[in-house]
Amino acid sequence: MADPASGGIPDLAAARSLAGARPVPYWLDDPARPQPQPALAGQEECDLVVVGGGYSGLWTALLAKERDPGCEVVLVEADRVGSAASGRNGGFCAASLTHGPANGLARWPEEFAALQALGERNLDAIEEAVQRHDLDCEFERTGEIDTATAPHQVDELRATAASAAEHGLDLEFLDRDQVRAQVDSPTFLAGLYDRRGVAMLHPAKLAWGLQRAAARAGVRVYENTPATALSRFGAGIAVRTPYGRVLARQAALGTGVFPSLLRRVRAYTVPVYDYALTTEPLTAEQRAAIGWRGRQGLADSANRFHYFRLTADDRILWGGFDTVYPRRGRMSAAYDRRPQTHLRLARHFFACFPQLAGVRFSHAWGGAIDTCTRFSPFFGTGLGGRVAYAAGYTGLGVGATRFGAEVMLDLLAGRPTERTAPAMVREKPLPFPPEPLATAGIGLTQWSLARADRTGGHRNLWLRALDRVGLGFDS
Repeated sequence: MADPASGGIPDLAAARSLAGARPVPYWLDDPARPQPQPALAGQEECDLVVVGGGYSGLWTALLAKERDPGCEVVLVEADRVGSAASGRNGGFCAASLTHGPANGLARWPEEFAALQALGERNLDAIEEAVQRHDLDCEFERTGEIDTATAPHQVDELRATAASAAEHGLDLEFLDRDQVRAQVDSPTFLAGLYDRRGVAMLHPAKLAWGLQRAAARAGVRVYENTPATALSRFGAGIAVRTPYGRVLARQAALGTGVFPSLLRRVRAYTVPVYDYALTTEPLTAEQRAAIGWRGRQGLADSANRFHYFRLTADDRILWGGFDTVYPRRGRMSAAYDRRPQTHLRLARHFFACFPQLAGVRFSHAWGGAIDTCTRFSPFFGTGLGGRVAYAAGYTGLGVGATRFGAEVMLDLLAGRPTERTAPAMVREKPLPFPPEPLATAGIGLTQWSLARADRTGGHRNLWLRALDRVGLGFDS
């Protein structure tokens, strides 16, 4: 039986497209993955201990050595470098630090221009680091197109383009014919093209490249070494691990979705699971059927949105739509596989690209990201300024984590900079309520956002109430 939301593609056809998909992230299923580093056994002493081997921790470790080559840096990672969100995402590396212009303008209108400038310089610095360190992460600064797939979204994109122009952003509105000339889908009604503000890359190779660059700079990296406790130790701090400990003057926490070692920070984030598929490599005929010569990243403009892009070997990565809050906020590897979501994504893929009927998927996976109530990162210190943290990237951390690393190092240095001046950096988001209120509130919000997509973008009383207190999501 065909699903009405599937564009006429029978469930059986979608299911068959997934029959051979490996239940692992495409990016991590790569023979280029480095061999694991040994776990920490015994005691290490250093100037800076970095907790977390994702982008946040890797950038912090590398930049700390670049600022001061004499700084002794130790990085501990609970699993493998890049094994969590940094190796599971779509590979969209954006200049925006605010989860897009609409969110930034709504929350920090007076300093939006400064935040945008910081974000643009941050993306330029990532591109420069890719070249200087030879990170070999398939970096392509191709930009991104946000597409309208419902009539009300056309007006929203046109309004966003006009607002962006008033604030100096170069976002190009594309009508139906113009967007389909870029990438051909019968579902596209309009588009908003950011030509320079987003790059595409191989996310796991970025993490592995940063690991190699950090090691060359003298950072000591320990994998399979979870940090179990953080405490004061004399004039510094101690990080305990299963087989030892690290004594350091300072610490930087880049633990992302995992519970912070600073208990008071935990209320500011919750985990949500995101899912993605990759196709087998497209043939030349299949590529010609959809165009996509510019290799831009794409996303649609719904509340429950899809993101999609081409890989270096001409697969399509297709992700998003379902975001799953785990029961009572407790993470589990069981959430990494969700056949009902993968089937839904496959149906939506063929509705978007009916000319690719018959394509099969090679990989299907999921992973957790940390989100906060303002949908953009927040920062702070603890233990008398000895510890810095950055969290809450809400799926836009591929680029923004480098900025977060700079902020953490600025905070640890104790000196004001242009990065620490904005209210976005100085202020915290509202915390989430305790369970079971968090589950109830998140569930009601997800239901309301899905309903808004079905009703021409109409935001119900619950969403309008969230808007009034600064919790509204419009991205």
